Amino acid sequence: MEKIRKPVVSGYFYPGEEKILREDLKRYIEHEEKKLSPKAIICPHAGYVYSGKTAGKVYSKIIPPDVAIIIGPNHHGYGEPYAIDDSDEWETPLGKVEIDKEIKEKLLEKSRYLHADSIAHKQGHSIEVQIPFLQFINPVITIVPVLISGMHDANPWYEIGYTIALTIDQIKKNVLVIASSDFTHYEPAESAEKKDRLAIEKIVNLDADGFLDTVSEHDISICGFAPIVSAITSAKTLGSNKGMLVEYTNSGKVSGDFEQVVGYAGIILF
Repeated sequence: MEKIRKPVVSGYFYPGEEKILREDLKRYIEHEEKKLSPKAIICPHAGYVYSGKTAGKVYSKIIPPDVAIIIGPNHHGYGEPYAIDDSDEWETPLGKVEIDKEIKEKLLEKSRYLHADSIAHKQGHSIEVQIPFLQFINPVITIVPVLISGMHDANPWYEIGYTIALTIDQIKKNVLVIASSDFTHYEPAESAEKKDRLAIEKIVNLDADGFLDTVSEHDISICGFAPIVSAITSAKTLGSNKGMLVEYTNSGKVSGDFEQVVGYAGIILF
């Protein structure tokens, strides 16, 4: 019997009805004549009303991949700290998406840290919110959902990124790495942007060490800093040499509250 991961933030972070969700995605994803083929992207994972436009601008600019390896932070701490979901499919209002078993098995075989675990993925939203965008640009896409803990040792983040790159290099498919992350949480908009711009500068220069140093030095509350390190490592190993900030914004532009914002950045590494 197939194991299906049911949506947990459908109707909350994004519309739970297929028709309304498609209408939203049509507004977020714009027509672009010239598209990029990046090795990795960084996209926000807040409710679509806050960050959907930013994510949509990133997905608008890329050639639709065959497979998306989506790396998100484990917000709730359940399950294995470095977990690939052990389900067969993920479901959203747009239908079901298969997990790419070939890539999943290769990653589990090659990595010292990754484990197959569905408990870690059961309640998380950071990966789920990316999937409707991917289904919209490629209805037959497959995925590999990876959750990474931001605790303790940075070595696993680098190793996972390197292992992903080695695996992609062996697979004859167009594979995209996605780091799902929001940026500064609950600070005034001005200070949030100042901090986030420092971190973004390191990301677009593919400087994972400098990014981590900047996050630590300036106490930047980026929830997906570990997935970003993995994505930078993977992209750089696969030959990326530059990045591009597509958009930076914050929740205050929707809520009107600029004293306690969350920052959102859409970035392409190619």
